[in-house]
Amino acid sequence: MGKNYADHAVEMGGDPNKEPPCFFSKPADAVVSEVDTIPFPSRTRELHHEVELVLAIGKEAKQVSVEEAPDCVFGYAVGIDLTRRDLQTAAKNAGRPWDVAKGFDNSAPISAIHLIEETGYLENAVISLTVNGKTRQQGNIADMIWNVSEVIAELSTYFTLCPGDLIFTGTPAGVGILRSGDEVVGIVEGVDKVTVRFE
Repeated sequence: MGKNYADHAVEMGGDPNKEPPCFFSKPADAVVSEVDTIPFPSRTRELHHEVELVLAIGKEAKQVSVEEAPDCVFGYAVGIDLTRRDLQTAAKNAGRPWDVAKGFDNSAPISAIHLIEETGYLENAVISLTVNGKTRQQGNIADMIWNVSEVIAELSTYFTLCPGDLIFTGTPAGVGILRSGDEVVGIVEGVDKVTVRFE
């Protein structure tokens, strides 16, 4: 989904003016787990990184409430949503789908999935990403505009979520360009890290 992080978190209650979430999909074979090196993608001059907390769904969820949503989480992983931003911009400008910009080979590297029994239900955790050892992104999942439960509940009104589905939840500020040879490390406190090098 989209950015999903506020510049200033709302301290109490819901925010009636918060921006609706933007959902998009990637095919299952875009996911690569616990890999060290992946090829730099073709057809792009603007490959962008977005570190995200990934939810693994453990049971069917259809039109679930925010209160019911935590029971649907099997576990968590750390993911890097890769985007061919130049192709996405061209598609947006032409009113076309984002498929070639978002759903290409190896566009969803993730860490191992850790059971919720190990991690607890996450509501507050630092999330960060470095490129070649320099911090590019850092935030806290508590600052998401739509929290984990709200994301699950909202998405379940559009699709029936099934065991094994993965939901990337949004990324903090600092999204930037990647180059061939870069090493990217994404971390979510209390979950894991994922490291990717681009050939």
